[in-house]
Formats: sequence, structure tokens, C-alpha cells
Amino acid sequence: MNKIIVTVFAFAAACGSTAALADAAAGQAKAKQVCAACHGENGDKPLQPEYAILAGQHRDYLVKALGDYKSGARKNAIMGAQAQNLTQKEILDLAEWFSVQKGPLSIKH
Repeated sequence: MNKIIVTVFAFAAACGSTAALADAAAGQAKAKQVCAACHGENGDKPLQPEYAILAGQHRDYLVKALGDYKSGARKNAIMGAQAQNLTQKEILDLAEWFSVQKGPLSIKH
């Protein structure tokens, strides 16, 4: 039982520390450089209907998706090439930026 509690605590600490390392302002700057042309400056106005809306998407989903594009686990020629050039810190920053944007994926209160 103690091992389970320690494992859960370690996982929660790791998740929290990853989010704490993310910088939305740095993500915004990077998004202007590499994402805005296809997804819109805030990720809410994709150039084409088949391009993803990023604004309001969950941070952990964005980190996973970009990591999978980077590793090749998720296939898309354009996104694979874009993600290949991103560092892990840039992925975290981008995910933070897009996750706090308002868009159709945001929860409305």
C-alpha cells in the first residue's frame, strides 16, 4: 500500500513540476514562429478545416501529440517535420500557451 501511495505522489509531483517548467509567453513567441501560419496566432483559427484547433486543448494532450509527431509514433509529414525541430521545453511552452487560450475547445462557465 505504501508503494502505491509513494508512486502516486511521485507521479503527481512529476506532472506538477512539468507544468511549472512551462512558460506560456515563450510558447506564444514560438507559436508565432512555427504554428500561426496553419493554426492561427492563438490556435483558434486554422487555415484549413482539416487543421487542428489548438486553443483550449488540454496541455497533456498537446505535449503527447507533439511528442508523438517528433518521435514518429504519430504520422503526418508536415507536423512531423515541424515537431522534429522542437525541444522538449518548447513543446511544454507551446502546450501551455495553447491550453490557456479561449476557443471552441474551452469549457464555458
